[in-house]
Amino acid sequence: QVQLVESGGGLVQAGGSLRLSCAASGRTFINFAMGWFRQAPGKEREFVAAINWVDESTYYADSVKGRFTIFRDDAKSTVYLQMSSLKPEDTAVYYCAANRMVHTTTSWDYWGQGTQVTVSS
Repeated sequence: QVQLVESGGGLVQAGGSLRLSCAASGRTFINFAMGWFRQAPGKEREFVAAINWVDESTYYADSVKGRFTIFRDDAKSTVYLQMSSLKPEDTAVYYCAANRMVHTTTSWDYWGQGTQVTVSS
């Protein structure tokens, strides 16, 4: 089992920045790919970003590429999502996820409870 706890969400104006954190506990963090997904009201959960555990390769949705950065600190068992140039359409509940391999579907093994990000125009 892996437990994931997100933090760092909040209200920010368009153009602003936020950093989300996801602290993992349980099984060995270093052996898992970590990802971020989001779900806006009335929409399906979608892939945002992921980082591999083997070589720390990163993957991004086209909608956030160049604005968001995912990185991990294995010593702290924590993954981060640095979000910049935020837009109102980035408003969603953001979820952290862990899985053995990176893929962009929502079929990941472990999920956090989510943290709300609201971007005002």
